[in-house]
Amino acid sequence: MDERSMDDETMRLDMLDRLVAMRGYPLAEEVAEAMRVVPRHVFVPQAPLSEAYGLGAVITHRDAHNVPISSASAPGTVAGMLEQAQVRPGHRVLEIGAGTGYNAALLAHLVGPSGSVTTIEFDPDVAEAAREHLIAYGADQVRVVTGDGTIGDPSQAPFDRILVTAGAWDVAPAWVDQLAPGGRIVLPLRLRGLTRVVAFERDGDRLRSVSVAEDGFIPMKGIGAIPEKNVPLGQGPDITLRIDDNQPVASALSTALDEPPVFEWTAIESPWAWTPDQDFWLATLPGFCRVFVDAEAVTAGRVPRAKDPWGAWGVHAGGSVAYMTAQQVGGTDEMPMLQVGACGFGPAGADLARQLTDRARAWLDETAGEVDITIEARPAAEASASDEVAALLIARKTDHEFVVTAARKSEAMSA
Repeated sequence: MDERSMDDETMRLDMLDRLVAMRGYPLAEEVAEAMRVVPRHVFVPQAPLSEAYGLGAVITHRDAHNVPISSASAPGTVAGMLEQAQVRPGHRVLEIGAGTGYNAALLAHLVGPSGSVTTIEFDPDVAEAAREHLIAYGADQVRVVTGDGTIGDPSQAPFDRILVTAGAWDVAPAWVDQLAPGGRIVLPLRLRGLTRVVAFERDGDRLRSVSVAEDGFIPMKGIGAIPEKNVPLGQGPDITLRIDDNQPVASALSTALDEPPVFEWTAIESPWAWTPDQDFWLATLPGFCRVFVDAEAVTAGRVPRAKDPWGAWGVHAGGSVAYMTAQQVGGTDEMPMLQVGACGFGPAGADLARQLTDRARAWLDETAGEVDITIEARPAAEASASDEVAALLIARKTDHEFVVTAARKSEAMSA
C-alpha cells in the first residue's frame, strides 16, 4: 500500500470519527462499514484530500451562471439517508441522481453481490463522470443511466429501495409503481419551500413516513423539477425571496425596502436561535417564503441579519415582507445565545412581523419545542377537507396531497 493509500484510509477513519462526534451518536454499523471501505476521494478527484474527507459537500458541477448543479453531498447527509433507507444484502436499488457516483458505490457495497444498483442522472456530463468514477473504484456493476429519473426504470423494476438524491417537489407515480411490496422510498421532499428527507412505506394506496429528517439538496431537473421563483428586492439585491408552488407576487413588493425596517421581538432565546421543526408552524401562514439576506447589505446596515444564513423564514403580502431575525444576547462567538424576533418592511411590515413572532411563540406553547413529525402522501384525487382539521399543514401537488401532522414527543411515545 503506497503512502497516498495509507493517507486515504486514515482520513476515511478520521472522517467517520468526526462525523460521529458531530452527530453525538454512532452510525448504523452497516453504513459505517460501507463508508470505511469506499474511498470518497475517487469520486471527487478534483478536490484535495482534506476536502474530499471533510464534513461538507463538495461542489462538482456548475451551470453557466455559476450555480451548483451537482455535488458530493456532505458525509452526514449521505449517512443519514442510507440509515433511513435500511438497505440490505440482495436488495434491488434505484437511485435518482447519480451525482459523483459515491452514493451508488456505497449502495453497491450494502446490497452485495446478490443485489443490484441502478442510478439515473439527468445531466449527460454528470452521468459520464459518475460512470468513470465507479469504474475507477471497481464498482462497474452499478448500472448508470442517462435520463429523467422521474420516470424511473421500468425495465429493472420492481425495486426494494428507491433513493432520490435531489430535491423533489412530488413523489413521481413511476416510483410508486416500481416499488416492490414492503419497499421503501427515501427522498428530500419540498413542502412550501421546506425540505425534509422522508422515508416512505406503503399504507394501502397511500405512503406514510417512517422517518423524517431535516436536510437540504440541489433541486431535481427534468419533468420533476421544483417550480419556484426567486424575487430580488433592494439595490444588491439586499434580500431575495424564494417562493414555491407558483404563489403570486404583487408588483408593489419591489418598493418594500424603501423605508426602514420595523422590529418585533420575542422572549425566545436559544443557542444559534435554532428550533427544529418550527418552520412547519410558520409555513401555515399565508405568503410563507424563504428569505435570503445579502451579507454585504447587512454589513452596510441596509437590512437586518436573517435568523438563519441559509435562508430565513418569512412572509409576504401585497407590497410588504417580513422575515425572522435574531440578536445576540449572550454566549460566545462559537456558541452565541440569540434572541428571536422578526423585522418587517413596507406598509404592512409591522403586522407581518407580528404574525411571525406570534406563530413562533405558539410553537413553543403548543409543543414545548419537541415534536414528532409524520408526513402522509395521498393520491391527489383523494383530497378530503374533513381531514384538514387535524393536520398541521396540507401541501397539494400534481400527483399527491401531503398531510403533515405533529405530536409532542411525550404524546407520540404514549400513543
